[in-house]
Amino acid sequence: VQLVESGGGSVQTGDSLRLSCAASGRTFSVYVMGWFRQAPGKERGFVARITRSGSTTYYADSVKGRFTISRDNATNTVYLQMKSLKAEDTAVYYCAARGGAITRNPLEYDYWGQGTQVTVSP
Repeated sequence: VQLVESGGGSVQTGDSLRLSCAASGRTFSVYVMGWFRQAPGKERGFVARITRSGSTTYYADSVKGRFTISRDNATNTVYLQMKSLKAEDTAVYYCAARGGAITRNPLEYDYWGQGTQVTVSP
């Protein structure tokens, strides 16, 4: 499956952004989807993940209550709605797909997008 992220940009503290990840290839609904991020000099870390049906979501503590992951299996798209953005949210954001059980471990995801930059200014 091919994944293409969009929606990143430069915003100020407190602003909102919505990231999109469009999938093509195999049937989208067979994949668990996740969002991860990587700041300069840091490892890629878990942000949010969503089950195949979209019925259950999980979040990193640092984004809980501010970010919302969702998916539309009819359009093969997963979203990350980000609100109340902080400077520490600055990173390249990646979406990823996994054919196995849901997990927060980025090493266990099979497919990755190219990433989209989110920069939050104080």
